[in-house]
Amino acid sequence: MNPLRDRVFRSLWIAVLASNAGTWMQTVGAQWLVVREPNAATWVSLVQVATMTPVLLLALPSGALADVLDRRLLLLAVQIGLFSTGAALSVLTWLGLMPPGLLLFFTFLLGVGQALTLPTWQAVIPEVVPREELPTASALGAVNTNLARSAGPAVAGLIVAQVGSAAVFGLNALSYAVFAAALLRWHRPRRTGPSHPQRFGPALRAGEHYVRYAPVVTRLLARVVLFVLPGSVVWGLLPLVAHQELGLGATGYGILLAALGVGAIIGALLMPRIRRGLSPGKLIVLAGLVYGVALVVVALVPQRAAVIPALIAAGLAWMTLVSRMNATLQLFLPNWVRARGFGIYQVVFAGSQAVGALVWGQVTALSSLRVTFLAAAAAMLSGTATVRLLPVYEQDGADRSPAIFWPEPHIMLQPHLDDGPVLVTAVYRVDEPHVDSFIKAMEAVRGSRLRTGASRWGLFRDGATPDKFTEIYQMPTWDEYLRQRAGRLTGSDEEAERKATSLARGPAEVTHLFPADSAEWRQGRSIRITPP
Repeated sequence: MNPLRDRVFRSLWIAVLASNAGTWMQTVGAQWLVVREPNAATWVSLVQVATMTPVLLLALPSGALADVLDRRLLLLAVQIGLFSTGAALSVLTWLGLMPPGLLLFFTFLLGVGQALTLPTWQAVIPEVVPREELPTASALGAVNTNLARSAGPAVAGLIVAQVGSAAVFGLNALSYAVFAAALLRWHRPRRTGPSHPQRFGPALRAGEHYVRYAPVVTRLLARVVLFVLPGSVVWGLLPLVAHQELGLGATGYGILLAALGVGAIIGALLMPRIRRGLSPGKLIVLAGLVYGVALVVVALVPQRAAVIPALIAAGLAWMTLVSRMNATLQLFLPNWVRARGFGIYQVVFAGSQAVGALVWGQVTALSSLRVTFLAAAAAMLSGTATVRLLPVYEQDGADRSPAIFWPEPHIMLQPHLDDGPVLVTAVYRVDEPHVDSFIKAMEAVRGSRLRTGASRWGLFRDGATPDKFTEIYQMPTWDEYLRQRAGRLTGSDEEAERKATSLARGPAEVTHLFPADSAEWRQGRSIRITPP
Protein backbone atom coordinates (compact mmCIF):
# COMPACT_ATOMS: atom_id res chain seq x y z
CA MET A 1 0.00 0.00 0.00
CA ASN A 2 1.21 3.54 -0.76
CA PRO A 3 1.33 5.61 2.47
CA LEU A 4 0.22 8.66 0.47
CA ARG A 5 -3.26 7.15 0.35
CA ASP A 6 -3.54 7.90 4.05
CA ARG A 7 -4.99 11.38 4.50
CA VAL A 8 -2.92 12.26 7.58
CA PHE A 9 0.38 11.12 6.12
CA ARG A 10 -0.40 12.80 2.80
CA SER A 11 -1.20 16.19 4.34
CA LEU A 12 1.87 16.11 6.57
CA TRP A 13 4.05 14.95 3.68
CA ILE A 14 2.91 17.88 1.52
CA ALA A 15 3.47 20.29 4.41
CA VAL A 16 6.99 18.95 4.96
CA LEU A 17 7.61 19.30 1.21
CA ALA A 18 6.73 22.98 1.44
CA SER A 19 8.99 23.39 4.47
CA ASN A 20 11.90 21.56 2.83
CA ALA A 21 11.54 23.60 -0.35
CA GLY A 22 11.59 26.76 1.74
CA THR A 23 14.74 25.62 3.52
CA TRP A 24 16.58 25.06 0.25
CA MET A 25 15.38 28.39 -1.06
CA GLN A 26 16.68 29.96 2.13
CA THR A 27 20.10 28.36 1.59
CA VAL A 28 20.31 29.59 -2.01
CA GLY A 29 19.28 33.11 -1.00
CA ALA A 30 21.75 33.25 1.88
CA GLN A 31 24.70 31.84 -0.07
CA TRP A 32 24.08 34.07 -3.05
CA LEU A 33 23.83 37.09 -0.78
CA VAL A 34 27.49 36.61 0.26
CA VAL A 35 28.96 35.17 -2.93
CA ARG A 36 30.42 38.56 -3.94
CA GLU A 37 31.83 39.38 -0.51
CA PRO A 38 35.61 39.37 0.06
CA ASN A 39 36.73 35.86 1.07
CA ALA A 40 33.59 34.46 -0.56
CA ALA A 41 34.70 30.82 -0.11
CA THR A 42 34.78 31.29 3.66
CA TRP A 43 31.43 33.12 3.82
CA VAL A 44 29.68 30.58 1.59
CA SER A 45 30.95 27.66 3.66
CA LEU A 46 30.01 29.49 6.89
CA VAL A 47 26.39 29.67 5.71
CA GLN A 48 26.41 25.87 5.55
CA VAL A 49 28.14 25.69 8.95
CA ALA A 50 25.58 28.08 10.51
CA THR A 51 22.78 25.90 9.14
CA MET A 52 24.18 22.60 10.36
CA THR A 53 25.87 23.52 13.65
CA PRO A 54 22.57 23.87 15.59
CA VAL A 55 21.63 20.37 14.48
CA LEU A 56 25.00 19.18 15.76
CA LEU A 57 24.44 20.84 19.13
CA LEU A 58 20.71 20.36 19.66
CA ALA A 59 19.46 17.33 17.72
CA LEU A 60 20.04 14.93 20.62
CA PRO A 61 18.38 17.19 23.26
CA SER A 62 15.50 17.80 20.86
CA GLY A 63 15.15 14.04 20.37
CA ALA A 64 14.89 13.64 24.14
CA LEU A 65 12.22 16.35 24.24
CA ALA A 66 10.31 14.63 21.44
CA ASP A 67 10.34 11.32 23.33
CA VAL A 68 9.19 13.00 26.55
CA LEU A 69 6.73 15.67 25.31
CA ASP A 70 3.82 15.57 22.89
CA ARG A 71 5.49 15.43 19.47
CA ARG A 72 2.69 17.25 17.66
CA LEU A 73 2.68 20.20 20.07
CA LEU A 74 6.47 20.40 19.98
CA LEU A 75 6.49 20.56 16.17
CA LEU A 76 3.71 23.17 16.19
CA ALA A 77 5.52 25.46 18.63
CA VAL A 78 8.75 25.21 16.64
CA GLN A 79 7.05 26.08 13.33
CA ILE A 80 5.49 29.19 14.86
CA GLY A 81 8.92 30.28 16.10
CA LEU A 82 10.49 29.61 12.70
CA PHE A 83 7.80 31.64 10.96
CA SER A 84 8.54 34.63 13.19
CA THR A 85 12.30 34.35 12.61
CA GLY A 86 11.95 33.95 8.85
CA ALA A 87 9.62 36.93 8.61
CA ALA A 88 12.08 39.14 10.51
CA LEU A 89 14.94 38.00 8.26
CA SER A 90 12.91 38.85 5.15
CA VAL A 91 11.97 42.32 6.35
CA LEU A 92 15.50 43.26 7.43
CA THR A 93 16.97 42.01 4.15
CA TRP A 94 14.40 43.99 2.15
CA LEU A 95 15.38 47.11 4.14
CA GLY A 96 19.07 46.52 3.31
CA LEU A 97 19.96 45.83 6.94
CA MET A 98 21.48 42.36 6.53
CA PRO A 99 25.30 42.30 6.73
CA PRO A 100 26.98 38.86 6.48
CA GLY A 101 27.42 38.51 10.24
CA LEU A 102 23.73 39.16 10.96
CA LEU A 103 22.77 36.82 8.12
CA LEU A 104 24.76 34.04 9.77
CA PHE A 105 22.99 34.76 13.08
CA PHE A 106 19.53 34.41 11.51
CA THR A 107 20.69 31.33 9.62
CA PHE A 108 21.80 29.86 12.93
CA LEU A 109 18.38 30.57 14.50
CA LEU A 110 16.62 28.85 11.61
CA GLY A 111 19.04 25.96 12.04
CA VAL A 112 17.96 25.70 15.68
CA GLY A 113 14.39 25.26 14.49
CA GLN A 114 15.48 22.58 12.04
CA ALA A 115 17.36 20.81 14.83
CA LEU A 116 14.15 20.66 16.84
CA THR A 117 12.08 19.57 13.84
CA LEU A 118 14.12 16.82 12.17
CA PRO A 119 14.23 14.07 14.83
CA THR A 120 10.68 14.83 15.92
CA TRP A 121 9.32 14.45 12.40
CA GLN A 122 11.25 11.21 11.87
CA ALA A 123 9.74 9.84 15.08
CA VAL A 124 6.23 10.87 13.99
CA ILE A 125 6.32 8.87 10.72
CA PRO A 126 5.85 5.44 12.39
CA GLU A 127 2.87 6.88 14.27
CA VAL A 128 0.95 7.52 11.05
CA VAL A 129 2.01 4.52 8.90
CA PRO A 130 2.19 0.80 9.82
CA ARG A 131 5.58 -0.88 10.18
CA GLU A 132 5.37 -2.77 6.89
CA GLU A 133 5.07 0.57 5.07
CA LEU A 134 8.06 2.21 6.78
CA PRO A 135 10.54 1.48 3.94
CA THR A 136 8.11 3.03 1.44
CA ALA A 137 7.45 5.97 3.75
CA SER A 138 11.20 6.46 4.16
CA ALA A 139 11.65 6.44 0.38
CA LEU A 140 8.82 8.97 0.10
CA GLY A 141 10.66 11.07 2.64
CA ALA A 142 13.68 10.98 0.35
CA VAL A 143 11.46 11.91 -2.61
CA ASN A 144 10.11 14.76 -0.52
CA THR A 145 13.55 16.06 0.36
CA ASN A 146 14.81 15.83 -3.19
CA LEU A 147 11.72 17.26 -4.84
CA ALA A 148 12.34 20.22 -2.55
CA ARG A 149 16.03 20.15 -3.42
CA SER A 150 15.18 20.11 -7.11
CA ALA A 151 12.39 22.68 -7.21
CA GLY A 152 13.44 24.93 -4.32
CA PRO A 153 16.86 26.02 -5.61
CA ALA A 154 15.61 26.47 -9.19
CA VAL A 155 12.73 28.67 -8.04
CA ALA A 156 15.00 30.49 -5.60
CA GLY A 157 17.53 31.18 -8.34
CA LEU A 158 14.84 32.78 -10.50
CA ILE A 159 13.46 34.82 -7.61
CA VAL A 160 16.90 35.99 -6.46
CA ALA A 161 17.77 37.03 -9.99
CA GLN A 162 14.51 38.92 -10.53
CA VAL A 163 13.53 40.20 -7.07
CA GLY A 164 16.27 39.50 -4.54
CA SER A 165 16.99 37.31 -1.53
CA ALA A 166 14.40 39.04 0.68
CA ALA A 167 11.55 37.49 -1.30
CA VAL A 168 13.11 34.04 -0.95
CA PHE A 169 13.37 34.49 2.80
CA GLY A 170 9.72 35.54 2.94
CA LEU A 171 8.59 32.42 1.06
CA ASN A 172 10.63 30.29 3.46
CA ALA A 173 8.77 31.88 6.38
CA LEU A 174 5.47 31.12 4.66
CA SER A 175 6.47 27.44 4.31
CA TYR A 176 6.65 27.14 8.11
CA ALA A 177 3.11 28.48 8.36
CA VAL A 178 1.95 25.75 5.92
CA PHE A 179 3.53 23.08 8.12
CA ALA A 180 1.90 24.56 11.22
CA ALA A 181 -1.51 24.53 9.53
CA ALA A 182 -1.15 20.82 8.68
CA LEU A 183 -0.20 20.03 12.28
CA LEU A 184 -3.28 21.85 13.53
CA ARG A 185 -5.45 19.57 11.38
CA TRP A 186 -3.77 16.39 12.65
CA HIS A 187 -5.31 14.97 15.83
CA ARG A 188 -2.64 12.75 17.30
CA PRO A 189 -4.04 9.64 19.05
CA ARG A 190 -3.59 9.54 22.79
CA ARG A 191 -0.57 7.43 23.69
CA THR A 192 -0.39 5.05 26.60
CA GLY A 193 2.81 5.05 28.61
CA PRO A 194 4.27 5.67 32.05
CA SER A 195 2.00 7.44 34.49
CA HIS A 196 4.69 10.09 34.97
CA PRO A 197 6.92 11.68 32.31
CA GLN A 198 10.62 10.93 32.35
CA ARG A 199 12.86 13.82 33.33
CA PHE A 200 15.00 15.39 30.62
CA GLY A 201 18.42 14.42 32.00
CA PRO A 202 17.71 10.68 32.45
CA ALA A 203 15.92 10.62 29.08
CA LEU A 204 18.99 12.12 27.39
CA ARG A 205 21.31 9.58 29.04
CA ALA A 206 19.01 6.69 28.15
CA GLY A 207 19.06 7.65 24.47
CA GLU A 208 22.84 7.91 24.39
CA HIS A 209 23.12 4.59 26.24
CA TYR A 210 20.86 2.82 23.77
CA VAL A 211 22.85 3.94 20.74
CA ARG A 212 26.19 3.12 22.38
CA TYR A 213 25.19 -0.51 22.90
CA ALA A 214 23.41 -0.99 19.56
CA PRO A 215 26.08 -2.14 17.05
CA VAL A 216 23.60 -1.81 14.19
CA VAL A 217 23.28 1.91 14.89
CA THR A 218 26.97 2.60 15.56
CA ARG A 219 28.03 0.94 12.29
CA LEU A 220 25.35 2.86 10.41
CA LEU A 221 26.54 6.15 11.91
CA ALA A 222 30.12 5.35 10.92
CA ARG A 223 29.01 4.75 7.35
CA VAL A 224 27.16 8.08 7.33
CA VAL A 225 30.34 9.90 8.40
CA LEU A 226 32.45 8.19 5.74
CA PHE A 227 29.97 9.18 3.01
CA VAL A 228 28.68 12.60 4.09
CA LEU A 229 32.01 14.13 5.17
CA PRO A 230 33.56 14.01 1.68
CA GLY A 231 30.17 14.31 -0.03
CA SER A 232 29.47 17.64 1.66
CA VAL A 233 31.95 19.36 -0.66
CA VAL A 234 29.18 19.59 -3.27
CA TRP A 235 26.61 21.21 -0.99
CA GLY A 236 29.17 23.57 0.56
CA LEU A 237 31.03 24.78 -2.53
CA LEU A 238 28.62 24.42 -5.45
CA PRO A 239 27.93 28.19 -5.47
CA LEU A 240 31.64 28.76 -6.16
CA VAL A 241 31.65 26.11 -8.90
CA ALA A 242 28.72 27.93 -10.52
CA HIS A 243 30.18 31.42 -10.11
CA GLN A 244 33.92 30.91 -10.59
CA GLU A 245 34.29 27.79 -12.75
CA LEU A 246 31.17 27.88 -14.93
CA GLY A 247 30.46 31.63 -14.98
CA LEU A 248 26.81 31.15 -14.02
CA GLY A 249 24.48 33.53 -12.20
CA ALA A 250 21.87 32.79 -9.55
CA THR A 251 19.60 31.07 -12.08
CA GLY A 252 22.43 28.82 -13.25
CA TYR A 253 23.28 27.94 -9.66
CA GLY A 254 19.67 26.95 -9.12
CA ILE A 255 19.89 24.72 -12.21
CA LEU A 256 22.96 22.95 -10.80
CA LEU A 257 21.16 22.29 -7.53
CA ALA A 258 18.12 21.16 -9.51
CA ALA A 259 20.36 18.63 -11.30
CA LEU A 260 21.25 17.14 -7.93
CA GLY A 261 17.57 17.01 -7.06
CA VAL A 262 16.62 15.39 -10.37
CA GLY A 263 19.20 12.66 -9.77
CA ALA A 264 17.83 12.12 -6.29
CA ILE A 265 14.27 11.82 -7.58
CA ILE A 266 15.40 9.26 -10.15
CA GLY A 267 17.09 7.34 -7.35
CA ALA A 268 13.94 7.47 -5.24
CA LEU A 269 11.87 6.08 -8.12
CA LEU A 270 14.39 3.27 -8.51
CA MET A 271 14.57 2.53 -4.77
CA PRO A 272 12.15 -0.45 -4.74
CA ARG A 273 14.20 -2.16 -7.46
CA ILE A 274 17.48 -1.20 -5.80
CA ARG A 275 16.25 -2.51 -2.45
CA ARG A 276 15.38 -5.87 -4.01
CA GLY A 277 18.53 -6.17 -6.09
CA LEU A 278 21.29 -4.75 -3.89
CA SER A 279 22.29 -5.59 -0.34
CA PRO A 280 23.26 -2.62 1.86
CA GLY A 281 26.95 -3.49 1.38
CA LYS A 282 26.72 -3.50 -2.41
CA LEU A 283 24.75 -0.26 -2.36
CA ILE A 284 27.41 1.40 -0.20
CA VAL A 285 30.11 0.43 -2.71
CA LEU A 286 28.11 1.47 -5.77
CA ALA A 287 26.97 4.81 -4.30
CA GLY A 288 30.51 5.64 -3.14
CA LEU A 289 32.01 4.86 -6.55
CA VAL A 290 29.38 6.88 -8.45
CA TYR A 291 29.71 9.88 -6.13
CA GLY A 292 33.51 9.75 -6.18
CA VAL A 293 33.61 9.69 -10.00
CA ALA A 294 31.16 12.60 -10.10
CA LEU A 295 33.50 14.65 -7.91
CA VAL A 296 36.39 13.90 -10.26
CA VAL A 297 34.34 15.06 -13.24
CA VAL A 298 33.43 18.34 -11.51
CA ALA A 299 37.11 18.89 -10.71
CA LEU A 300 38.63 18.04 -14.09
CA VAL A 301 35.91 18.93 -16.63
CA PRO A 302 34.50 22.36 -15.68
CA GLN A 303 31.96 22.42 -18.50
CA ARG A 304 28.21 22.58 -18.03
CA ALA A 305 27.68 19.67 -20.43
CA ALA A 306 29.79 17.45 -18.13
CA VAL A 307 29.04 18.92 -14.71
CA ILE A 308 25.23 18.69 -14.93
CA PRO A 309 25.17 14.91 -15.71
CA ALA A 310 27.79 14.37 -13.01
CA LEU A 311 25.60 16.19 -10.50
CA ILE A 312 22.58 14.11 -11.54
CA ALA A 313 24.62 10.96 -10.84
CA ALA A 314 25.82 12.39 -7.51
CA GLY A 315 22.25 13.23 -6.47
CA LEU A 316 21.14 9.69 -7.31
CA ALA A 317 23.98 8.17 -5.27
CA TRP A 318 23.39 10.52 -2.33
CA MET A 319 19.66 9.83 -2.18
CA THR A 320 19.86 6.05 -2.48
CA LEU A 321 22.46 5.67 0.25
CA VAL A 322 20.99 8.20 2.69
CA SER A 323 17.48 6.83 2.16
CA ARG A 324 18.69 3.26 2.77
CA MET A 325 20.46 4.26 6.00
CA ASN A 326 17.38 6.19 7.13
CA ALA A 327 15.04 3.26 6.45
CA THR A 328 17.37 0.85 8.27
CA LEU A 329 17.35 3.11 11.32
CA GLN A 330 13.55 3.51 11.19
CA LEU A 331 13.11 -0.27 11.21
CA PHE A 332 15.58 -0.85 14.02
CA LEU A 333 14.74 1.82 16.60
CA PRO A 334 11.83 1.08 18.98
CA ASN A 335 9.30 3.85 19.57
CA TRP A 336 10.42 4.74 23.11
CA VAL A 337 13.83 5.92 21.91
CA ARG A 338 13.16 6.65 18.23
CA ALA A 339 13.40 10.45 18.40
CA ARG A 340 16.57 10.29 20.50
CA GLY A 341 18.09 7.79 18.09
CA PHE A 342 17.30 10.05 15.15
CA GLY A 343 18.61 12.99 17.16
CA ILE A 344 22.00 11.27 17.38
CA TYR A 345 21.75 10.38 13.69
CA GLN A 346 21.11 14.04 12.86
CA VAL A 347 24.04 15.10 15.06
CA VAL A 348 26.35 12.81 13.11
CA PHE A 349 24.84 13.73 9.72
CA ALA A 350 24.85 17.48 10.33
CA GLY A 351 28.22 17.36 12.05
CA SER A 352 29.72 15.63 9.03
CA GLN A 353 28.19 18.24 6.73
CA ALA A 354 29.26 21.18 8.90
CA VAL A 355 32.81 19.93 9.43
CA GLY A 356 33.08 18.96 5.77
CA ALA A 357 31.86 22.36 4.57
CA LEU A 358 34.32 24.15 6.84
CA VAL A 359 37.25 21.90 5.91
CA TRP A 360 36.60 22.01 2.17
CA GLY A 361 36.10 25.79 2.32
CA GLN A 362 39.51 26.24 3.94
CA VAL A 363 41.18 23.81 1.53
CA THR A 364 39.76 25.88 -1.34
CA ALA A 365 40.99 29.12 0.23
CA LEU A 366 44.51 27.64 0.49
CA SER A 367 44.57 25.90 -2.90
CA SER A 368 41.81 25.71 -5.54
CA LEU A 369 38.40 24.21 -6.23
CA ARG A 370 40.01 21.54 -8.41
CA VAL A 371 42.33 20.35 -5.66
CA THR A 372 39.46 20.39 -3.15
CA PHE A 373 37.14 18.25 -5.27
CA LEU A 374 39.92 15.77 -6.06
CA ALA A 375 40.78 15.47 -2.36
CA ALA A 376 37.11 14.89 -1.53
CA ALA A 377 36.88 12.21 -4.24
CA ALA A 378 39.91 10.41 -2.77
CA ALA A 379 38.33 10.54 0.71
CA MET A 380 35.02 9.20 -0.66
CA LEU A 381 36.67 6.26 -2.40
CA SER A 382 38.82 5.48 0.65
CA GLY A 383 35.75 5.40 2.90
CA THR A 384 33.93 3.15 0.45
CA ALA A 385 36.78 0.62 0.68
CA THR A 386 36.00 0.06 4.40
CA VAL A 387 32.63 -1.60 3.70
CA ARG A 388 33.82 -5.02 4.96
CA LEU A 389 35.11 -3.52 8.20
CA LEU A 390 31.86 -1.61 8.91
CA PRO A 391 29.01 -3.61 7.34
CA VAL A 392 25.34 -2.62 7.52
CA TYR A 393 22.68 -5.34 7.40
CA GLU A 394 18.96 -5.42 6.64
CA GLN A 395 16.57 -4.99 9.60
CA ASP A 396 13.28 -6.01 7.99
CA GLY A 397 12.91 -9.10 10.19
CA ALA A 398 13.66 -7.41 13.52
CA ASP A 399 10.70 -7.34 15.92
CA ARG A 400 10.72 -3.84 17.45
CA SER A 401 7.18 -3.95 18.83
CA PRO A 402 6.85 -3.35 22.60
CA ALA A 403 6.84 -6.51 24.72
CA ILE A 404 6.12 -6.96 28.43
CA PHE A 405 7.23 -10.46 29.34
CA TRP A 406 8.81 -10.06 32.77
CA PRO A 407 6.56 -10.87 35.75
CA GLU A 408 5.72 -8.03 38.10
CA PRO A 409 8.57 -7.65 40.61
CA HIS A 410 7.73 -9.17 43.99
CA ILE A 411 9.16 -6.89 46.68
CA MET A 412 8.10 -6.19 50.24
CA LEU A 413 9.82 -2.80 50.39
CA GLN A 414 8.20 0.11 48.59
CA PRO A 415 11.08 2.11 47.08
CA HIS A 416 10.96 5.66 45.84
CA LEU A 417 11.28 6.06 42.08
CA ASP A 418 14.63 7.81 42.52
CA ASP A 419 16.11 5.12 44.78
CA GLY A 420 19.13 3.40 43.38
CA PRO A 421 21.26 2.02 42.06
CA VAL A 422 19.24 -1.17 41.83
CA LEU A 423 21.13 -4.45 41.48
CA VAL A 424 19.15 -7.13 39.64
CA THR A 425 20.28 -10.76 39.83
CA ALA A 426 18.96 -13.73 37.88
CA VAL A 427 20.09 -17.26 38.80
CA TYR A 428 20.02 -19.94 36.09
CA ARG A 429 20.67 -23.71 36.37
CA VAL A 430 22.39 -24.99 33.23
CA ASP A 431 23.41 -28.58 32.49
CA GLU A 432 26.98 -29.09 31.29
CA PRO A 433 26.13 -30.00 27.65
CA HIS A 434 24.36 -26.61 27.25
CA VAL A 435 26.92 -24.39 28.98
CA ASP A 436 28.74 -23.09 25.89
CA SER A 437 25.50 -22.41 24.02
CA PHE A 438 24.03 -20.69 27.10
CA ILE A 439 27.03 -18.38 27.51
CA LYS A 440 26.86 -17.47 23.84
CA ALA A 441 23.11 -16.83 24.02
CA MET A 442 23.60 -14.56 27.04
CA GLU A 443 25.67 -12.18 24.91
CA ALA A 444 22.46 -11.15 23.16
CA VAL A 445 20.81 -10.73 26.57
CA ARG A 446 23.73 -8.55 27.64
CA GLY A 447 23.13 -6.23 24.66
CA SER A 448 19.43 -6.07 25.50
CA ARG A 449 20.06 -5.12 29.14
CA LEU A 450 22.61 -2.44 28.29
CA ARG A 451 20.55 -0.89 25.46
CA THR A 452 17.49 -0.59 27.69
CA GLY A 453 19.19 1.11 30.62
CA ALA A 454 21.62 -1.12 32.54
CA SER A 455 24.85 0.65 33.45
CA ARG A 456 26.75 -2.58 34.21
CA TRP A 457 26.29 -6.25 33.36
CA GLY A 458 28.05 -9.48 34.18
CA LEU A 459 27.56 -13.25 34.06
CA PHE A 460 29.19 -15.37 36.77
CA ARG A 461 29.52 -19.12 37.43
CA ASP A 462 29.39 -20.54 40.95
CA GLY A 463 32.69 -22.25 41.83
CA ALA A 464 31.02 -24.63 44.30
CA THR A 465 27.97 -25.39 42.14
CA PRO A 466 29.12 -25.48 38.48
CA ASP A 467 25.59 -25.66 37.05
CA LYS A 468 24.66 -22.38 38.77
CA PHE A 469 25.05 -19.17 36.70
CA THR A 470 24.20 -15.71 38.07
CA GLU A 471 23.46 -12.79 35.81
CA ILE A 472 23.98 -9.43 37.56
CA TYR A 473 23.18 -6.03 36.13
CA GLN A 474 22.79 -2.58 37.64
CA MET A 475 20.08 -0.01 36.90
CA PRO A 476 20.62 3.65 37.87
CA THR A 477 17.27 3.98 39.68
CA TRP A 478 14.11 2.03 40.41
CA ASP A 479 12.29 4.26 37.93
CA GLU A 480 14.71 3.22 35.18
CA TYR A 481 14.11 -0.45 36.02
CA LEU A 482 10.32 -0.05 35.81
CA ARG A 483 10.67 1.73 32.48
CA GLN A 484 12.92 -1.06 31.24
CA ARG A 485 10.40 -3.71 32.27
CA ALA A 486 7.27 -2.06 30.88
CA GLY A 487 8.13 0.16 27.95
CA ARG A 488 11.61 -0.44 26.58
CA LEU A 489 11.78 -4.17 25.85
CA THR A 490 10.80 -5.37 22.38
CA GLY A 491 9.94 -8.63 20.69
CA SER A 492 13.60 -9.05 19.72
CA ASP A 493 14.62 -8.71 23.38
CA GLU A 494 12.04 -11.32 24.34
CA GLU A 495 13.36 -13.69 21.69
CA ALA A 496 16.95 -13.29 22.91
CA GLU A 497 15.94 -13.98 26.52
CA ARG A 498 13.75 -16.93 25.58
CA LYS A 499 16.63 -18.51 23.65
CA ALA A 500 18.92 -18.23 26.67
CA THR A 501 16.39 -19.52 29.20
CA SER A 502 15.49 -22.46 26.96
CA LEU A 503 19.01 -23.77 27.61
CA ALA A 504 18.51 -23.62 31.40
CA ARG A 505 16.47 -25.84 33.71
CA GLY A 506 13.39 -23.76 34.34
CA PRO A 507 12.98 -19.99 34.67
CA ALA A 508 15.56 -17.81 36.37
CA GLU A 509 15.23 -16.81 40.03
CA VAL A 510 15.22 -13.00 40.01
CA THR A 511 16.00 -10.69 42.94
CA HIS A 512 16.10 -6.89 43.23
CA LEU A 513 18.70 -5.43 45.59
CA PHE A 514 18.59 -1.85 46.91
CA PRO A 515 21.25 0.17 48.79
CA ALA A 516 21.14 -0.79 52.48
CA ASP A 517 21.74 2.81 53.60
CA SER A 518 18.77 4.31 51.74
CA ALA A 519 17.13 7.06 53.79
CA GLU A 520 13.70 5.50 53.34
CA TRP A 521 14.83 2.18 54.80
CA ARG A 522 16.56 3.79 57.79
CA GLN A 523 13.55 5.96 58.64
CA GLY A 524 11.04 3.15 58.14
CA ARG A 525 9.20 5.10 55.46
CA SER A 526 7.68 3.57 52.35
CA ILE A 527 6.24 5.15 49.24
CA ARG A 528 3.80 3.07 47.21
CA ILE A 529 4.21 3.29 43.45
CA THR A 530 2.43 1.83 40.47
CA PRO A 531 4.66 0.39 37.74
CA PRO A 532 4.12 2.13 34.40
